[in-house]
Amino acid sequence: MKKALTILFLLFSSLNLLAQNNDIEMADQLRADGKIYIVVICIVIILVGLLIYLFSLDKRLKLLEKKSNVKN
Repeated sequence: MKKALTILFLLFSSLNLLAQNNDIEMADQLRADGKIYIVVICIVIILVGLLIYLFSLDKRLKLLEKKSNVKN
């Protein structure tokens, strides 16, 4: 019962966010100038860099785990 009330409270408290005005002047200006693509490219480059770093870190950890299992 307590979980249901909490979920309902969170649901109704988020309804207020749906009534916000959707005028985002900065995004409209960036879109009009064509600079929004630069922003998107920068975000994609950062995310790809993070993913490459995480996968390489995962590979290194797997190698270390294999080496430690062989010794034990």
